[in-house]
Amino acid sequence: MVGLRFYWQPEPAAVRVAATLPVVWVAQRSGAVATSLATSRAAPPRDSIVRFALQQLGTPYVYAGVSPMAGFDCSGFLQYVYAHFGIDTPHSTALLISAGQPVARTEAQPGDIVVFTGTAEGSTTPGHAGIVISALGETPLRFVHASSARRESGVKISQVEGSGYERRFMQVRRVIF
Repeated sequence: MVGLRFYWQPEPAAVRVAATLPVVWVAQRSGAVATSLATSRAAPPRDSIVRFALQQLGTPYVYAGVSPMAGFDCSGFLQYVYAHFGIDTPHSTALLISAGQPVARTEAQPGDIVVFTGTAEGSTTPGHAGIVISALGETPLRFVHASSARRESGVKISQVEGSGYERRFMQVRRVIF
């Protein structure tokens, strides 16, 4: 009986694709070589994140809420949606401003996080967040979020341009790579 020998070797840089193919396992048996690729979890498609987020439309706003059963606050909504895809985000808008990497507003893509100041006049600290649903380069920049607005609270769609969110806009953050 011929034994199998296993070799581990990192894949060549040219083969590396978005961290989805981290190693190549090679089995050698009587001069024949067979390979299999060990794969790690790839980033979810942006449209899947947006689709899942939009399924939550109409869920009531509840301070500190983190589920569709009980309701959401804005960061709880983001945490719930991204966790569904294995992406860890904080349940704090103040911490969301540091999540992932900053992205220019003109480069925002579906699934990115958009962060705004609080509603108090002159506020300069993060106070609200949502998930971008607009295509790259599309204006107005639209997003889905859990709103505490007296009128039409709950998970809904809003836009940045031409709204109060425009003056409160802080940053777009990318957590999907």
